[in-house]
Amino acid sequence: MNRDSQLRGKDDPSDTRPILIVPYMWIGDFVRNHTVVRVLNERWPNRPVDLLTTSLCAPLVDYMPGVRGAIVWDLPRGQLAVGRQLGLAKLLRERNYGTALVLPRTWKAAIAPALARIPERVGFVGELRFGLLNRWRWGEKKLPRFIDKNAALAQPDGAPLPAEWPVPQLRVPAEDIVRWRQANGLSAGAAVALAPGSVGVSKRWTYYPEAARLLAERGLDVWVVGGPGEKGLAQEIVAAGGAGVRDLTGNDLRNGVLAMAAAGVAISNDSGLMHIAAALGTPTMGIFGPTSPYLWAPLNGLAATVVQDKSVLSCQPCQSTICKMNDHRCMRDIAASEVVDIAQRVLGEAGLRAMT
Repeated sequence: MNRDSQLRGKDDPSDTRPILIVPYMWIGDFVRNHTVVRVLNERWPNRPVDLLTTSLCAPLVDYMPGVRGAIVWDLPRGQLAVGRQLGLAKLLRERNYGTALVLPRTWKAAIAPALARIPERVGFVGELRFGLLNRWRWGEKKLPRFIDKNAALAQPDGAPLPAEWPVPQLRVPAEDIVRWRQANGLSAGAAVALAPGSVGVSKRWTYYPEAARLLAERGLDVWVVGGPGEKGLAQEIVAAGGAGVRDLTGNDLRNGVLAMAAAGVAISNDSGLMHIAAALGTPTMGIFGPTSPYLWAPLNGLAATVVQDKSVLSCQPCQSTICKMNDHRCMRDIAASEVVDIAQRVLGEAGLRAMT
């Protein structure tokens, strides 16, 4: 790319140098990162886009259109891990990236791209990153949402924010869903996927066992989806719901993606699985208490945004992972029967019904 045109914010359509995205590695943020991929694809259709990823998030890349591939590289949290950083930098040099978009505002995220001497390293001003990045972006505090901050990095310097960003997309082949159902002994009927987990205790709605029982009584198959941390809760939900409820939690995120793709409706806390379900196009209900749907709901839109409306709580949304006042009423005041009624309506709107 001609440096004069680069400084003027103009793009060379003949540029074919690959682009690396260094994203946030939480599952929901990783899914939302696909908007950044789509912005780059539109801006530079001839430049392949790769994602740096952890082992946990790596399965998501297989379902993201417009991504050439993933670099799976686990860096321990809270550690510099010099040897791992040097190894990653060596790999990045071999790939000959022309641009790296470093989304996290931490100095650690920018080390390997700098050591790899990627020519254009773009990011917002962050902690101690002078010298690690060479294309600074300013004005982060003026951007209201997390997605605005990330996707703006993929635009030319000074470009105005669009009225709407392209939404994240996850695409699962239909034959993969059929094989997954067969492997797990699941019928082809309408099922409700429950995602009871979330990072942060305060974001977890606690009435999933009762909701599972009510859904099963209405003739619906119920699947509990999550990681190994939700295994104990899944067993509690299965015990309350009976034979119509299946525990599908496990270690492989790919299983969660397939479950959400196969479900007729997904009911989730504000979590990574909520973003996965929405990006797949599955009708998704998001249960929100301490966090703001405006800031954290999927760009794809939700079939229903469930919040308590029985009282005005001065602390809501607190954006805190631990409830510090009002005894978690922002979640406790959402009844299981209310959520189940909404789920039945969403299923009906999707043209699905219970197996009676």
